[in-house]
Amino acid sequence: MKKIFLTAEWKNLVMANYVVEPQYLQPFVPRGTELDLWNNQCYISLVGFMFLNTKIKGISIPFHQNFEEVNLRFYVRYKENGEWKRGVTFLKEIVPKAAITLVANTIYGENYMTLPMKNRLENTPEGQLVAYSWKTKEGWNDLEVITANEPAPLIAGSEAEFITEHY
Repeated sequence: MKKIFLTAEWKNLVMANYVVEPQYLQPFVPRGTELDLWNNQCYISLVGFMFLNTKIKGISIPFHQNFEEVNLRFYVRYKENGEWKRGVTFLKEIVPKAAITLVANTIYGENYMTLPMKNRLENTPEGQLVAYSWKTKEGWNDLEVITANEPAPLIAGSEAEFITEHY
């Protein structure tokens, strides 16, 4: 049995999805995959969430259990045994901890970067406010939404289902 390297909970997920021209992403499509389109449209997503209760090989690393992440991703597919499988390709992943960036980039060849980050979670009359911010040399960047008080059901064949079907 293969030992699990990383376990964590993803909480307070925010996704902003944008239609882009496929030629912009084509240079980043991994070998053996192709862009996965929905209704002939190519999507890229900005995703923010909290990594919580993070453990490496079952061990909690002090000061690295709970932290923000924001990533920029797009959607691909590949054929395995004649069946289409879906996946995501990450263009950039931002975290506030240099050790996470070091491990992800060195061991896994990821494209992480370390930046100052903060998050905000609060209840409002409209719903729940969820916000993630990261600071570059140009200043603070924000990804912020207010959710509805009642979650909408996931509809088969919808854009939302397409986005969430990629693992």
